[in-house]
Amino acid sequence: MPRGVPKAGFRAARSSRAEKLAAIRVSYESDTRETDEQISARIAERFDILDVLTEACTVGNARALIVSGPAGLGKSFTVEKRLTDWDPSAVNHTIVKGYVRATGLVKLLYQFREEGQVIVFDDADAIFFDDVSLNLLKAVCDTTERRTVSWLSEGSLIDEETAVRIPRSFEFNGTIIFISNYDFDAMIDKGHKLAPHLSALVSRAHYIDLAMKSRRDYLVRIRQVIDQGLLDHLSFGHRVEVKQFIERNADNLRELSLRMAIKLGHLAAVS
Repeated sequence: MPRGVPKAGFRAARSSRAEKLAAIRVSYESDTRETDEQISARIAERFDILDVLTEACTVGNARALIVSGPAGLGKSFTVEKRLTDWDPSAVNHTIVKGYVRATGLVKLLYQFREEGQVIVFDDADAIFFDDVSLNLLKAVCDTTERRTVSWLSEGSLIDEETAVRIPRSFEFNGTIIFISNYDFDAMIDKGHKLAPHLSALVSRAHYIDLAMKSRRDYLVRIRQVIDQGLLDHLSFGHRVEVKQFIERNADNLRELSLRMAIKLGHLAAVS
């Protein structure tokens, strides 16, 4: 599937790439002609695409997926729900949050190396700052017929779950999903020190930016998810009260996120 049409959620084409991305971002932030309904439709389309791409990962039709979007607006939930529906006992997938060293990464890749197995790195962004880990990830996300992981350091690594010594080289046939708050496109365009590595990963993966760039986008997304049932434990009046409070105080709240809506919902429930 080609990565080329921003409206469809895939990576922009190389020609005049920076200009096109800049124009898109400006339109998100300042195009007053875009109504709230149009923003909601645009965001909903991106999340529908994310669901389709995650499903592709579960059936082995996608080797790697990168999901980029602001914190707390549902990207992790969408991926986790699809994976849980597919593998409720979590036998064939794992979700990693936090810090991962290269040695731990090798062990993880070995444990979930089979076709039909999925590893999710959710806001485990420290992995992008380690050259060894990045080279391993580029190897397992590659589009080549065979993806080989090699660990040729002195000493042996042991798979603690099976007590088996991990071979120095093994073939990886699983799928990797990265969920990140980083805007990979913006970092690449700005020449960030990680740009060459991020560009290499994006070239190997399906990449989707969830297209939420402005505070207005955030507000529309929060309203959208509340309407989809986020606060259904509250009365209708309390749900309306939470939405109105967020919209009135958007400039003063510490963050605009679904987490904030949930916290305000807890307060509304006891008021």
